[in-house]
Amino acid sequence: MSSQAHLRTLEQRLDQLESENAIRACMNRYMVLCDELGVQSPLDELADLFTAEAIWEGKGARYQNSFGGYQGREAIKAMFATYMVEPAHFALNVHFLTSELIQVSGDEGDASWVMLQTSTFASGASHLNSARLTVRFAREQGQWRMAHFQTENLFSRPVDSWNSAAHLPVPGQCGQSSSNTQNS
Repeated sequence: MSSQAHLRTLEQRLDQLESENAIRACMNRYMVLCDELGVQSPLDELADLFTAEAIWEGKGARYQNSFGGYQGREAIKAMFATYMVEPAHFALNVHFLTSELIQVSGDEGDASWVMLQTSTFASGASHLNSARLTVRFAREQGQWRMAHFQTENLFSRPVDSWNSAAHLPVPGQCGQSSSNTQNS
């Protein structure tokens, strides 16, 4: 392999790794902004995570009926604006992502995650949801953005609450008062 060919191969590998990291960072920022949705949320920043012609859609019977679909950055922005009310729709909202797979080819990338979402609503009700996220990314104006976001419910259920003052079971400390705790 010539020096020029070797250099091109290294540049392609570096671009691949940087692209995967940029896709991961885009999804992370999206989740952080979704966790904090409220009247003060940076709606333009959230919308800018999507390409100009992006699609955002719920898949499967449960999420298709609940969320529907939106095409174009402005439509997606308008959908998120409905969550930016006072009092905030979410009193608590935390997204957890796992089972990540990112594949990049040139200026396009396909990614998937399994998401767990713990939410408490303004009403005080709490919910646990899990979904499979399938997201196509595109490099637009030098920045990786979501081009087609799909969320499909895996399970969903109401829960009583997320935080409790109940005793946290720790081996060797069951039933002991805090003054009898052992050093770790």
